[in-house]
Amino acid sequence: MTAIRTPVVSVLLDPDWASGSLVEDVRRGLASHPRTLPPKWLYDDRGSDLFTEITHLVEYYPTESERALIGAHAEEIVTITGADTVVELGSGTSDKTRTLLDAFDRAGALQRFVPVDVSEATLRTAADDLSVRYPGLQVEAIVGDFTLHLGHLPTGGRKIVAFLGGTIGNLYVEERAAFLGALADSLEVGDWLLLGTDLVKSSDRLIAAYNDARGITADFVLNSLHVVNRELGADFDVDAFSYVPFWDPHMERMDLRVRAEMPQRVTIPGADVVLDLASGEEIRVEISTKFRPDGLRTELAAAGFAVDHLWSDGDFALTLARRTA
Repeated sequence: MTAIRTPVVSVLLDPDWASGSLVEDVRRGLASHPRTLPPKWLYDDRGSDLFTEITHLVEYYPTESERALIGAHAEEIVTITGADTVVELGSGTSDKTRTLLDAFDRAGALQRFVPVDVSEATLRTAADDLSVRYPGLQVEAIVGDFTLHLGHLPTGGRKIVAFLGGTIGNLYVEERAAFLGALADSLEVGDWLLLGTDLVKSSDRLIAAYNDARGITADFVLNSLHVVNRELGADFDVDAFSYVPFWDPHMERMDLRVRAEMPQRVTIPGADVVLDLASGEEIRVEISTKFRPDGLRTELAAAGFAVDHLWSDGDFALTLARRTA
């Protein structure tokens, strides 16, 4: 029987990272126009539970589309890449990635798994579970922010980096270019990127996916205000805000905002901010860019990746790209 290897967990985030980062984001984002709050603050415990509900909604197709694509092409990915190390950015519980890990394991190719996430508790639990599921696998978890700590990815072996869930669509154009460039710099020639992206489609279909009939997505986006209230002592009257999702055809992205339905003076003691909101004024909480295959190839090529395969069901795409010289 293969011995279970003890996971290694490297903590790169300062214990006060979350509170300090939230203060900085509130000060900068709520002073900008349009006012913004980064989407990472959607995912406290309640927000994470709400998002899990969203992934099971009839209207919300991306999660199951991506899961099916991974299941259909996992064996092919193993063969093409010849990788022995899987890295997952924003891994959470590594739920979908287990299908890919299973395929690598069956091929006898899997030596190391490197999940990267900001939640230490989630990572430690997932790392323990994965070590039991794959005896002999070295799990090297990194508690870090994938926009800051790509330089800490392990060296050696042949790597495939999984960045799934359409998360890259939450980044603005300039942020995507910077992220992909930094990722390329952290990899060696011949390493691989497996990227999940949502595709451009009819605005009616997209708006339905982000504005479900049960109002779960509205609760999820409005939860960002609850987070600021709780963490920074703010006094947002959340009931006086409405959820406003819309399709931006020029940028080809969903734009998710909350709108003040009455004038409101908000004090945020923890960030030393006083905010005067007019009736109808909005705060952008998240964007979700939708992609076209040719545009994906162009963005990846600019960062040093060549697309080898792109699989799609018409709604979602799974792109396998190789780090080039």
